[in-house]
Amino acid sequence: MSRIGNKHIILPENVTLTVEGSKAIVKGPKGTLEVAINSGIDVHIDDRTVTFTRRNELKQTKQNHGTTRANVHNAVVGVSEGYKKELEMKGIGYKAQMQGENVVLWAGYSHTVTITPNEGVKISCPSATEIVVEGISKQAVGQTAARIREVRPPEPYLGKGIRYKTEVVHTKEGKRASAGGKK
Repeated sequence: MSRIGNKHIILPENVTLTVEGSKAIVKGPKGTLEVAINSGIDVHIDDRTVTFTRRNELKQTKQNHGTTRANVHNAVVGVSEGYKKELEMKGIGYKAQMQGENVVLWAGYSHTVTITPNEGVKISCPSATEIVVEGISKQAVGQTAARIREVRPPEPYLGKGIRYKTEVVHTKEGKRASAGGKK
């Protein structure tokens, strides 16, 4: 039984959803997204409520039920509110700077690293150590933010690196601190 697949989606006033074949087209104030509807799943639109039902009880169809509903819900939230990920850089000499659409990172290497955003994603730098990734596609925003973080993930001893703003990095104590009283 798919608990997520059985949940209804209530469309906001400024969002429209149409189904064309195996695609759902979601339009809102921030843009338009197309979502693939997996085979074996039917989409029913009643007034402003969207429901998803399975055509059969095959294992793959059951697995796709919740996934399809979640993908359509993410598109509805994306075109109405949008998605945003905030990253921060910790470390001496670590900074970010915009260069057109791209972001250039100084992250402790002998060279700079340039990241180009995915399609439909906007990157901004409110300060030299903060990076904000925004867009309507949850997948594209998350992928772009992950590629930025991948340049220098936070290390566990000093906590230096690029991390999500809400991420908690637990630091380890070094060799010298744990040696205790040994001589």
